Amino acid sequence: MSTWQVVRVPDPGRWGKLPAEGVLGVRDLPEAVTRIGLEPGDPVFVRPDGMVDADLLNFVLSDAFRSMERESKRNYSTDMRLLLEFLSSREVEWRRATQQDLNDFRHWRCEAPENPDNISGTKWDREAAAFTKLFRWGDVRPVPVDVSRREDRAADSVSSRVSWLTPRTWGLWSDVGLRGHTRAGLPAPGWDSRTEMRNTSFVQLLLSSAMRRQEGGALLTFELPTQRLRRGRYCHGRIAGAVTRSKSGRVFYATVDAVGQVEVYIQSERAWAIQRAQAAGRYERLPVMRLITRVTHGRNPTVEWVDRNGVAGARELSRLDWIDRQSLFLEGAEGPEPAYLWLTEQGLPMAPERWNGVFRTANLRCEETLLTEEERKITRDFRLAEVLGKSPYATPHSARHSAALYLLIVLNQLMESRYGLTKAERRDFALLFGDPWWLVKTILGHTDVETTKRHYLAPVAHLQLESILAMADEDESEQAEDLDGVFARLARETAGIQDIDALLKVAS
Repeated sequence: MSTWQVVRVPDPGRWGKLPAEGVLGVRDLPEAVTRIGLEPGDPVFVRPDGMVDADLLNFVLSDAFRSMERESKRNYSTDMRLLLEFLSSREVEWRRATQQDLNDFRHWRCEAPENPDNISGTKWDREAAAFTKLFRWGDVRPVPVDVSRREDRAADSVSSRVSWLTPRTWGLWSDVGLRGHTRAGLPAPGWDSRTEMRNTSFVQLLLSSAMRRQEGGALLTFELPTQRLRRGRYCHGRIAGAVTRSKSGRVFYATVDAVGQVEVYIQSERAWAIQRAQAAGRYERLPVMRLITRVTHGRNPTVEWVDRNGVAGARELSRLDWIDRQSLFLEGAEGPEPAYLWLTEQGLPMAPERWNGVFRTANLRCEETLLTEEERKITRDFRLAEVLGKSPYATPHSARHSAALYLLIVLNQLMESRYGLTKAERRDFALLFGDPWWLVKTILGHTDVETTKRHYLAPVAHLQLESILAMADEDESEQAEDLDGVFARLARETAGIQDIDALLKVAS
């Protein structure tokens, strides 16, 4: 090797076939890695000479790094590898890096015209945070880069990338990207629909509940909400604190239709995947299996289980993270089956980050179906606005953003139109129950309403939604716009909201 490499510790059972003579003189590599203290997903930095860097290994094992989420560890280690590679090209050891070294690296990453992959200010701030953590842990003085210093942060950094699709645009994206429909709305010949129900169910659940990818992607089957609210249109359940970003559990709400679609997936695609896995003996070969014997009720439900050796264990449901949940099984009619809700085609629990690939494939399918060959030749970053508007683009977090926007508009409409409240009455209502911003903040799980306004919905705040949603007081016979009309106008007047108005007319 001539470059720095990052190798990540595999999950249990994912090591593959190791040579009988061992690896690098280590007979039982998984056991040795566990003895060192490394956890699944932890990065191991390998120097250009092929040796593991012991100093950086200590950093990975330190409290400063260990306390981070698995995805953050992945992102930070990827960023650090690029810096190590840059410093290595200068024959500079990272502990001897200077502020000039970091300034030069920043220029290369963000501005250098000879670099074809310049990054944004937002991406630089994330990288600077990773480097700051490393240099502070290593007690490098003076600190070459410090994200707390204004001059080391990017002036053009955006705190949150907001991506919204209107409801009907989500419908188009799902039909084309997940259901394989053509531009005319018909199923494409030869469409492979093996995971169609799973994928569409997941998207609808996120659009209905405003959950994050990991929150919705780590649900257990018995966490799917069944208790309906009084009017019967919504169900409510609870998100375990261990799978949330804030590590604090909260109630979530989902429409009966979205929950019903997930139940259809459970009874069809999911059941077939489990049957195939049982027939192939996949569950018997898993290194860890915890068979649930009981789930207690009450304020803090506890999951009790026994493992393959008959050893009993238990943990509060709210403390089970997504990795713990993948080893939980329930006794089914034909033997043990995963308690994890979302499964791969092989019948195995699907890691939350794999949903990124599902969305990426759907985006590409939309481009292939809705754009011409000439339009597809230009990468998305350089396409004109009218070309971007022809093909919807979504990520798992887009569903959360879109759900938040939809909630805000509906709550404003209820406040303004249905109840016909005066400004004074709206103020009193807000004091008693909280205004729409506060309600959306609660559903999203934010600790501060300003976070909701700043990161999610600030771009439409200037539109004064109460005025565009209010029914015309001058003429009571004039009907208020329906939600599709409101979203269409909002998309025309605001940047960042995807609504494919013209394309829908052509398709129809």
